[in-house]
Amino acid sequence: MITKLLIANRGEIACRVIKTAKRMGIATVAVYSDADRDALHVRMADEAVHIGASSAKESYLSIEKIIAACRETGAEAVHPGYGFLSENPRFAEALAAAGIIFVGPPVKAIEAMGDKITSKKIAAEAGVSTVPGHMGLIADAAEAVSIAKEIGYPVMIKASAGGGGKGMRIAWNDGEAREGFERSKSEAASSFGDDRIFIEKFVTDPRHIEIQLIGDGHGNVLYLNERECSIQRRNQKVIEEAPSPFLDAETRRAMGEQAVALAKAVGYQSAGTVEFIVDNKRNFYFLEMNTRLQVEHPVTELITGLDLVELMLRVANGEALPLRQDEVKLNGWAIESRLYAEDPYRNFLPSTGRLTRYRPPVESADAGLVVRNDTGVFEGGEISTFYDPMIAKLCTWAPSRIEAIDAMATALDSFEVEGVGNNLPFLSTVMDQERFREGRLTTGYIAEEFPEGFSGAELPRGRVFEVAAVAAMMQLVLEDRKGQVAHAPLGHSTEVYGEWVVVIEGEQVPLKLHRLDPEGSWELNLFDQAAMAERFDWAPGRTIARIEWAGGAASVVKVNRTTSGFRIRYCGADLAVMVVRPHVARLLSLMPVKVPPDMSKFLLCPMPGQVVRIDVTVGDVVEDGQTLAIVEAMKMENVLKAQKRARVSKVHVTPGAVLAVDQVMIEFEGV
Repeated sequence: MITKLLIANRGEIACRVIKTAKRMGIATVAVYSDADRDALHVRMADEAVHIGASSAKESYLSIEKIIAACRETGAEAVHPGYGFLSENPRFAEALAAAGIIFVGPPVKAIEAMGDKITSKKIAAEAGVSTVPGHMGLIADAAEAVSIAKEIGYPVMIKASAGGGGKGMRIAWNDGEAREGFERSKSEAASSFGDDRIFIEKFVTDPRHIEIQLIGDGHGNVLYLNERECSIQRRNQKVIEEAPSPFLDAETRRAMGEQAVALAKAVGYQSAGTVEFIVDNKRNFYFLEMNTRLQVEHPVTELITGLDLVELMLRVANGEALPLRQDEVKLNGWAIESRLYAEDPYRNFLPSTGRLTRYRPPVESADAGLVVRNDTGVFEGGEISTFYDPMIAKLCTWAPSRIEAIDAMATALDSFEVEGVGNNLPFLSTVMDQERFREGRLTTGYIAEEFPEGFSGAELPRGRVFEVAAVAAMMQLVLEDRKGQVAHAPLGHSTEVYGEWVVVIEGEQVPLKLHRLDPEGSWELNLFDQAAMAERFDWAPGRTIARIEWAGGAASVVKVNRTTSGFRIRYCGADLAVMVVRPHVARLLSLMPVKVPPDMSKFLLCPMPGQVVRIDVTVGDVVEDGQTLAIVEAMKMENVLKAQKRARVSKVHVTPGAVLAVDQVMIEFEGV
């Protein structure tokens, strides 16, 4: 077996690979850039080698520096993780020339499947169903428009060497096809060093379902069932699950067999994934093959009981797969939520900063429930602008889909992240949505469910009851403490029970509360409903409150005390809550309301990033929807457009400027 492994990556995937390697008795070597000097993967590895500046081009994308690190440490093999050099055939070639094992597929397979144009041709020849499209090279935007018209809108414009949602745009008309081609080409050049673009038909109401493969060097290829990856933003996955709630056994087998046929056509070995678009009649079409470990591989591990990293290492070591196709399990259900440093209230734009608080839920595993958190960060660490904004991948497994969703909802409510914008509220909201719980998914889910953008969850009455109950019980714990003041007069006490008003975002909710015994049982009356809390677990200073209700259900709520009450986050809602006596509640309507400043005359930078282009000058009259500027953040180009007709009065920034979130870029005046 390999004795020393270098992981040519960073973040959570580097930590993930290190865990399995250590369990197998393999020594590990981390590599790191300037920005990652104190990163978690550096701390976890047995050795670590500095490979350059913070920019990926000067560190993680440098083939020469990775090979030099192998020579310096004596590493016999390299696991590339995903992203960076993981699908670069020149990297695999260079490792082979240096006598270093590449923990991945053969060079020819990477070349064939890494080029989306070539891969579609090979897929068609192997009998795999493919999407109609133009697989040839496209010279310019005018040709892109012509091809899009011929295929018929809507179309998907994609980078041939793309991945991770970069270099990808959907176009519904000529203007979007022209702009989509230019943006995809530019993103592809900066992210992959390859600006070739192709166009294919965009399947409406599609599901994104992929088949996990594993192959060895002895001619064996297995499919390890499917993953549903339909919930995406900016063509990048956010929530995944295995298996898919849509597929039946017949479709699963057909997709699996076609994926295996494609893998065998290119002599594939190691882990890989064949991605399909599936329409509402279960017709499926080949999308692409990823010749690497996928971000969402944990859900497959949870339903099959297999460790994909271990299998990759054993295959790279020349071993045959230890099981047959009929031995692949499909046990229970697994959900993965990708926790990103991004602001869901601003169309999921990236956020950067220091993690002032990072407290994931406790990982656990038993016969009825698994909670797993793959992460590469720690409290006090920094989320920089140089790399992908992923914080963690939170996974749950349970015997059924609904049980797995409920476990995920509780785990998300228990997850504490402060210091950077993050998508925890969005993930929590989705887990509580009826459509998601019923499995009615498409790749347009986010746009369809949140057409005006995400603004937080609207809690149903039952959830409001739980928020009010938590707030009231916390307030009464505080009041009870006040009544136990040291040196109080003999017989002095404060009556803390009875009638209160819980004020949630300005809405007043009358409540009666009575504590039944000192051990923690409470009786509540709210909305003319009565409920019994058998146990309330919270004390001043804690940021998590837990209620165990009569009947076995539980509520886990994130709480912070404020000057006027509490900030409560639960099921995707972020609420300001006060608990007051009825006579105080009657006076609240007299309090003045602070009006926020009018910022409609300014274009503010929506995320930390660098200005790529400014398309207007002082005096220009812009129309609604007109492009004003392009800002690059996390290797994605974001087009900023006018929201209404106006005249440009000032331009505050120039191309190349690095901006902070909400920094003023352009000022407007009325026309």
